[in-house]
Amino acid sequence: MKHNVLFLLTLVLMCSLYSNAQRGVRIAYIDTEYILENVPEYQESMVQLDNKAQDWKNEIQTKLLAIEQKRKDLSNEKALLTKELIDEREEDIAFEENEILDYQQKRFGPNGDLMIQKKQLMQPIQDQVFSAVQDLAASRKYDFIFDKSSDAMMLYSAKQFDLSEQVLRSITRASKRTQAETKAEQRAAEEEELIPEINEELEAREQALEEKKAERESAIEKRRQEILEAREAKQKEAEAKRQQILVEREKAKQEKLDARSTSATSSVNNNETTNASTDAKQTETKTREQLIEENRLKKLAEREARIKELEAKKKQILEDRQKTKDSTNNN
Repeated sequence: MKHNVLFLLTLVLMCSLYSNAQRGVRIAYIDTEYILENVPEYQESMVQLDNKAQDWKNEIQTKLLAIEQKRKDLSNEKALLTKELIDEREEDIAFEENEILDYQQKRFGPNGDLMIQKKQLMQPIQDQVFSAVQDLAASRKYDFIFDKSSDAMMLYSAKQFDLSEQVLRSITRASKRTQAETKAEQRAAEEEELIPEINEELEAREQALEEKKAERESAIEKRRQEILEAREAKQKEAEAKRQQILVEREKAKQEKLDARSTSATSSVNNNETTNASTDAKQTETKTREQLIEENRLKKLAEREARIKELEAKKKQILEDRQKTKDSTNNN
């Protein structure tokens, strides 16, 4: 059945395209769910229906809790009851439970009260939507008007072809005319423009403006992307240069350390007079850090020797002064 419907729809579409090839096919769509969400009368009725459904749910839940309590009581009293009484009470509980399930199906089943009332509630609104769509199609010469919220799959739908707002305004104005109490309100509602006349030239001009606007925005976005890419390339180039400078500085620093270490090694080798060949071999096997440490220890030893020599001289001077002072006092 579904394939037959699709075949007939395709056939009708092809025939329409052939017959209207000169003027072009006009297609639009509506969103029934959006329209229903914005009809105050429908929303108020849905709230009332939801409240009623909640009352039914609470009633069913209360009865189920009562049955559950009866089961617990029977379980606690089984030791005091005969088998006939137990069977009788279990039969009563099962009967009440089946009654509740039947009641639940009556309220919430596929053909229950909730579905029936919902259909009754939606039918007038659906009739108004259908009537408004018929008027729009006849006035604006649309060939096809689809429903976005139906089972038909719409992979893409441009907002400019959406007639939902116009259908909603049509339903609202019809409701105003129905609810008008005074003649002045009725006259004002009747004179209110329901569907504006189509201006194909204006629509074509607006469409051309929209296309130009889209092209301009696309060009702006493309230019912005180019600027961002160029800026990112410059940042990467600057970062590469900075990294290269850091590498060169580190290399130069390392070369200075190596030269200093080599100089220290040469100084140590020149000051050593014994075991020259053995020391040369040991120096070759020593690492740069070891040579630096040996040079530092040698300087510390020399400094300590100079300090001891100065202390000895200072002590000798003090002793000489004391001797001179003692000889003067004796005289």
